[in-house]
Amino acid sequence: MQRYKVIITYDGSEFSGYQVQPNKRTVQREVEAVLAKMHKGSPIKVIGSGRTDSGVHAMGQVIHFDSPLMIPDDKWVIALNTMLPEDITVLQVQKVSASFHARFDAVGKEYRYVLYLSTLRDPFQRKYACHHPYKLNIEAMREASSYFLGGPHDFTSFCSAKTDVVDKIRTIETMDITLEGEKLTIRFIGSGFLYNMVRILVGTLLEVGSGDRDPDSIPAILEKKDRSCAGRTVPGQGLYLWRVFY
Repeated sequence: MQRYKVIITYDGSEFSGYQVQPNKRTVQREVEAVLAKMHKGSPIKVIGSGRTDSGVHAMGQVIHFDSPLMIPDDKWVIALNTMLPEDITVLQVQKVSASFHARFDAVGKEYRYVLYLSTLRDPFQRKYACHHPYKLNIEAMREASSYFLGGPHDFTSFCSAKTDVVDKIRTIETMDITLEGEKLTIRFIGSGFLYNMVRILVGTLLEVGSGDRDPDSIPAILEKKDRSCAGRTVPGQGLYLWRVFY
């Protein structure tokens, strides 16, 4: 039995997230269905580095699975891409030791959130960026983002109340905000991220950029450890799991 590490990219628009759910189309379900065909009906369990929600995209999601098939890495890429739907692409397959774990061995992740700031909505952007047609003070957003760096901090205020994770201590190493034309990209690199954490961080930064919240209010929000104190959860279509670090 050989363990394989696989990097995949997918357009999350037509998926109900990454993880298998009853009667719903998910990334994991599609990948496992293809692997089952390759293994003559035998189920092959796929483990991901983490979940992505409905509509969320991935440039570099990492998964692993075990297989008795001894296929060269490049042939795995060809075989999987031939059978997978067009909104999932395998970028790389690599043989790894049996101890490798896509989730537990990850030491960090990079996410990016994309907004387009045109006053008019763009039908060709609606699945891949969040439309925000209002003026933003980007320098105020950058000032606010600096309070999230370092730590580690308790991000209870920036986590969905639905999570069952007890330890909400995380470290964000990098946050940068880049404006190119009408496209605003907020990049996050950290040790790990809680359920909806990036989308709540972005929602809070947008409130700062809109003048509804002061940049220096961030430390008090962190201190309160209360979800109701932070901003809204922005839509999923602007979010990308960009890279997983090992």
